Amino acid sequence: MSQQVDPSHIMQVGMGFWASKALLSAVELELFTRLGSDTMTAEQMADSLGLHARAVPDFPDALVALDLLDREGEGSDALYRNTQATAVFLDKASPAYIGGILEMSNARLYRFWGDLTEALQTGKPQNEIKHNGKPMFDELYSDPDRLEQFMNAMTGISLGPFQALADKFDFSNYNTLCDVGGATGQLSITVANRHPHMSCATHDLGIVEPIAKRTIDGAGLSDRVRTEAGDFFTDPLPKADVVTMGMILHDWDLEGKMHLIKAAYDALPEGGAFIAIENIIDDARRENAFGLLMSLNMLIEFGAAFDFTGADFGGWCKEVGFKEIDVLPLVGPASAAIAYK
Repeated sequence: MSQQVDPSHIMQVGMGFWASKALLSAVELELFTRLGSDTMTAEQMADSLGLHARAVPDFPDALVALDLLDREGEGSDALYRNTQATAVFLDKASPAYIGGILEMSNARLYRFWGDLTEALQTGKPQNEIKHNGKPMFDELYSDPDRLEQFMNAMTGISLGPFQALADKFDFSNYNTLCDVGGATGQLSITVANRHPHMSCATHDLGIVEPIAKRTIDGAGLSDRVRTEAGDFFTDPLPKADVVTMGMILHDWDLEGKMHLIKAAYDALPEGGAFIAIENIIDDARRENAFGLLMSLNMLIEFGAAFDFTGADFGGWCKEVGFKEIDVLPLVGPASAAIAYK
């Protein structure tokens, strides 16, 4: 039997951290940004990035084998360049840059995931709180540089789903939107750009407000996108026809989720819509591996926090009074879970 079963999938997953760290280090070194639209030999790459001679050509060739770089030629004269995908998504000069989440993963999550076994056995977070006693968000908001890194990470990974929501959801029956936990204001900006009749508000803590205002001003949308400072656990949410939460609900345990869903319900008029953009797990819990692994990441980060299925979301929303539930696939593993009042 062992001769007929191929172990390659097991080995690929089990040793997957090799490929992961190679990519994360390349992002940390800004390799894809340094390449831009140009080419480099391995020696030029080593000089540009400050690499030891031993690192080349193994490091760039490994990235070629992983389809993260293209190479023309062989030997010391071979020229390396970005692939179409890395040029779009991993060059900091590109507006579609998603490297922020990879930068954060390299700086924080990679080492925390080394303690996954302990998290599975104890149910306790394995992030900063384990080492200095401070909850993740307390630590984050106490350091402006870390906060900016986190905001940039969320901006990069959220851009595609937010654009898909603006394109796929019918906003024609609504006039106002409040994005709760809106960070840089990206979702509000995206919707306002796509739908000129919409007036949007981005709601987040006061410490985040200056970041959002800079982004909104930079987009030239300060006339239709405003900031609303507040704490969504202590303050009522601003009234709006549509309330959105992008990657917010999964940060909390069930009690926190129910509080936020009830707060959204109270902020909406009859006919209003509550939209949660998340990596919604399929109801059978068999297909959305990213969503399931993200839920384990919530265990690493917060302990009791977790990701959820569309059926889970529907049950919670109906419990607080919402009438209709829908799940709208967006891009990749992300979906919009929608509840109508």
